[in-house]
Amino acid sequence: MSMEISENIINDSLAGATDKTAELAPQESKVVEGRSISRARRRKIIRQVRSGRAYIQATYNNTIVTLTDLQGNVLAWSSAGRTGFRGPKKSTPYAAGVIVKEVVEKVKPYGLSEVSVFVRGVGSGRESAIRAFHANGLQVLAIRDVTPIPHNGCRPPRPRRV
Repeated sequence: MSMEISENIINDSLAGATDKTAELAPQESKVVEGRSISRARRRKIIRQVRSGRAYIQATYNNTIVTLTDLQGNVLAWSSAGRTGFRGPKKSTPYAAGVIVKEVVEKVKPYGLSEVSVFVRGVGSGRESAIRAFHANGLQVLAIRDVTPIPHNGCRPPRPRRV
């Protein structure tokens, strides 16, 4: 009787130990050329980021939106081409709104709630992308235009001789 109880206790404790290890690192087995290879699969830990930065690059041909944390680590990005727009539709204000909606959906697990917006370029998606951030539930703290401006710029071409 005491032997059965001690066996049950040992078996229960072993079962608990294997459950804990299985919980920490689930095993994934893969069969390659008749051999079985097992390796541990890690769970992705998603950190919580309350505030971040939004970079909007609006050119004449495309619009690209990138969301980062305050250190500059990219959380999510999207562009008009990635969302399915082709040709001249990529640089429209509607496309910019769709891009922002997709990026905001990607960062939902991070818990991002407020962004500072940095806009670069002269495309038509500038204004609508900023408005779309507010419409999709992110609070816009600041808007800054970081479009590069040439100070004297390149040398102009020589005059034509006709």
